[in-house]
Amino acid sequence: MITSLFRKSTPLNYALVILLVLVFFFLYQFQVSEWTGSAIGIVQKAGLLTLLLASLLISNFIAKKNGLSKDSTYAVLFYFLLLLFFPSVLDNPNLILSNFFILLALRRLISLQTLKSPKEKIFDASLWVFVATLFHFWSILFIILVFAGILFHVARDYRNWFLPFVAFFAVSVIFILFAIIVDKSLIVNFLESTTTNFEINYFKNNYQNLALSIYVAVALFFLVSLVLTLSNRPVMLHSSYKKIMSSFFIGIAIFLISANKSNDLLLFTFAPLAIMATSHIEIPQAKLRQEIVLYVFILCSLFAFFSQL
Repeated sequence: MITSLFRKSTPLNYALVILLVLVFFFLYQFQVSEWTGSAIGIVQKAGLLTLLLASLLISNFIAKKNGLSKDSTYAVLFYFLLLLFFPSVLDNPNLILSNFFILLALRRLISLQTLKSPKEKIFDASLWVFVATLFHFWSILFIILVFAGILFHVARDYRNWFLPFVAFFAVSVIFILFAIIVDKSLIVNFLESTTTNFEINYFKNNYQNLALSIYVAVALFFLVSLVLTLSNRPVMLHSSYKKIMSSFFIGIAIFLISANKSNDLLLFTFAPLAIMATSHIEIPQAKLRQEIVLYVFILCSLFAFFSQL
């Protein structure tokens, strides 16, 4: 029944998912109600919610615009369900901002294969990656995807290789000037964020550990599904799917090396995984199997959310 509901892209489907995001966002936020008595606190929460909804819609746009999903709203649904796995991410502004800018970069990178305005796309993608870096340093690893895009699509024009460095220079100059004018400690804080930590011993309770374990199992299921069925998909989409898988692995790398480690860092993998999950649910298969996969996914995400409240 749920698969039939989200098989089509309709305003009702989007409204339903947005309503669910609102419900679960405030269900988590109202655990601590001090922010409700502050205008600044309310504005901050409204800003976080807006960025989350925008990230969700951008992920869906990437999937549909590049032919990675049919005319459905599965990508929106799966992104929402992935957010429920780690509810503390709903109150992590730096990661939400960084991931938002990375999604803007991915939007430009995945469409690079059309060879329409490649220089603009390379510069924009690089710019967004470096802006994302200001909020979480290790998101800079996504610049690898930019250079890979240049290598495989527009390597013959040597000018394309310099565009990421131009974007880096632009963001660096603006950030340094802003820090000098507003608060010089921003530069120190940024430099301190470049540290690494490979230990995974940050769990505050067993439910966080369990949520991560379930997430890993879900991610492996959809990743293996895509790898095994990639040869059966249109050749023209192979490059886009490979970029999605690459962005997923970069997200995993960010989680593994970042300091101040938490499950929240897996936010960078949500959009790629939502698109992979969409590609799995849309392949020709028995309807019962589709329903089982989706219901299990929903139950896992709900369990993870409520167990960590």
